[in-house]
Amino acid sequence: MDETKRSEQGYVPGAKGTVEPPDCGCGDPAEDDAVKPIEALGAARGKVHYGGQAVIEGVMMRGPRNVAVAVRLPDGGIDVHSEEFISISRKNRLLRLPVIRGGLSLIESLALGIRALNWSASAAMEAEEAAANEEGASERPDDAAAKPEKLAPGEAGWKTKLALTGTMVFAFGLGILFFFYIPLVLSEWLTDRLGSDSSILFNVIDGIIRVIFFLAYIWGISQWREMRRVFEYHGAEHKTIFCHEAELPLTPENAQQFTTRHPRCGTSFLLIVMVTSILVFMITGKPSTVSHRLLRLLLIPVIAGISYELMKLAALNAKTRWATAVSAPGVWLQGITTKEPSDEQVEVAIAALTAAKGEQPTTNESEAA
Repeated sequence: MDETKRSEQGYVPGAKGTVEPPDCGCGDPAEDDAVKPIEALGAARGKVHYGGQAVIEGVMMRGPRNVAVAVRLPDGGIDVHSEEFISISRKNRLLRLPVIRGGLSLIESLALGIRALNWSASAAMEAEEAAANEEGASERPDDAAAKPEKLAPGEAGWKTKLALTGTMVFAFGLGILFFFYIPLVLSEWLTDRLGSDSSILFNVIDGIIRVIFFLAYIWGISQWREMRRVFEYHGAEHKTIFCHEAELPLTPENAQQFTTRHPRCGTSFLLIVMVTSILVFMITGKPSTVSHRLLRLLLIPVIAGISYELMKLAALNAKTRWATAVSAPGVWLQGITTKEPSDEQVEVAIAALTAAKGEQPTTNESEAA
């Protein structure tokens, strides 16, 4: 059995060799050695669902009462940050109504995602600077005055946080440009060339262009070598959630049995949003004024809410044909956005999920905020 590693503020749960994985005797068409997702979803029906996302060298997991981020440090340890987070929808019955809860969930997920990315970037930066400081001090053991001062918690990464926040704002602006404004302009040009005033044709063309842009974007970032590790952590997140939903002990061996493709993935959700937007925008007609175009932006939470309900319904009826059809395109797309993770990456995802569940293993030395 591998010895459990520790860092100053972290832990690695689920050491190798603790539990033998069960022989499931089933496979996935895309990955012959993986458990079918539907088996895990069947076990999870009616139970609490957990979700998350990949961050810089780590994973964020969110549960009904806690959110946690775990990152792999340069020294091999795992740093875990967890805090209580209860959705505002759980405090107000009105916000739990269908569609409304989906739009709210999108907003909360975006906010949590940005915070998780900021924290993971800061953790990586502080660890690297601490390692550099120690290395510099060891090279000058007799020169006490030359030793660098120890930075206060969070001080090392404030520039990283600022830069990452700016990047997020810039990315959001680009998203509106490429997935909203440019498709509108191209759709207007194409319908004018076709000599058509049909709002249905306009919105179909607009939606198709938007989907093409989205697929091109996903494919484009997949060619970026540095993104591969993010996609691997994305796969680790899915495997760990599948393992939890199958009610198996959270160990790398158990989690590695499962596929990296999960029908409730955010990638699938975004694709459903793209398709749903075509139908919703058909109701509003062809935008002819600036205010009409702004109305489309305001409808994004509504579209997200409808998409959320479709995805939730499909997950609850995973064994039906219609649910499989709804989930299939997004699951296929995850062949690009998820990659097979290492056991070490799965350990990080397990650490995040363990903290999100509110559990504190005996080896946990992390600080919760």
